[in-house]
Amino acid sequence: MRLPFSDELRSALGSPRRARRLGSSPRSRVWSVELPAGAAVVKQIVGGADAGERYAREVAALRLALRAATPVVPALLAADPAARVMVLDRVAHRPPPPDWIVAYATALARLHASGGPDITGTLPRWKGPDASDADAFLRLAERLRVPVPPAAPAEIDALTARLAQAPGHALLHGDPCPGNDLHTADGVTFVDFEQASWGSGLVELAYLRIGFPTCWCVTAAPPPLLERAERAYFTTWHEATGTTAETTTTAAATPDSTTVEADLADACAGWLLRGDALVERAHRDGTDHLARLPEGNWSWGTVTARQRLAHRLSVVTGLPATRFPALQTLTAALDARLRALHPIPPVPAARPA
Repeated sequence: MRLPFSDELRSALGSPRRARRLGSSPRSRVWSVELPAGAAVVKQIVGGADAGERYAREVAALRLALRAATPVVPALLAADPAARVMVLDRVAHRPPPPDWIVAYATALARLHASGGPDITGTLPRWKGPDASDADAFLRLAERLRVPVPPAAPAEIDALTARLAQAPGHALLHGDPCPGNDLHTADGVTFVDFEQASWGSGLVELAYLRIGFPTCWCVTAAPPPLLERAERAYFTTWHEATGTTAETTTTAAATPDSTTVEADLADACAGWLLRGDALVERAHRDGTDHLARLPEGNWSWGTVTARQRLAHRLSVVTGLPATRFPALQTLTAALDARLRALHPIPPVPAARPA
């Protein structure tokens, strides 16, 4: 396929050589090229009525992230809006170490901290679960014949309201998955910002606990490693911003650990409610995927849909310092029921090569 390298890009960067197609989603085309100044990547956003929006999000997110003292994104060398093409500095990826989530969490905090109040006019706000997600989750309990505690629906409504109003102006990646993180000698670099938004950084820090909910690669880190990674995130966030964390507390004082833990628990439970986080992005079309699970199952990446759901149920059940004890009673019962009906192996602890 012809490399989309316009005369304007050639004038700015020189003529590309040794163009080679790289693997990518159906919604983009990616090439590795050699430019006079060095190795680069050419990315073109394609496919779908939202291609222009995805291109605009990615370019805006890269420019915001590059203003950080220590950027964790590749340099944006040039852009061609007419063809939805970006030319990026090529980053040398190497196999991540077993404790890769620590470097990942450090880089994620730096990415989030590169946002700020001015981000609201550049990117859309992150959207959490809504009433339709809550209804679908409660219907799943009905289909599995699991009684819903009387207080659970109100707790779920309060949860979705808190997530919708969660404070923060973090630069959110939108899909911070294994594969979108490049591990280098200097740390982690993130790529693919087509779903970038702004909001509370805790909704993406929650990926480490809840198992990378929008990703092909679901893993469950051992608790000591998870604790190291979360501590690295908060330490890096504090170094970059001078604050402890963005939380739902309205108190002027620095939020305590219980508040932060409760807000992180909210973020994890929010991902549980989202049935579209059981399928890859191309299939997130409004279908009630939770309704499919009692009778069917499907594979995506490292696990099946039932494994994804069972893992999230067990994580939410075990969360400390939550505002939703009735919901946790329900998640425990759903998890037990699902495992009684079907053999469900644990999700992998290690990231695949």
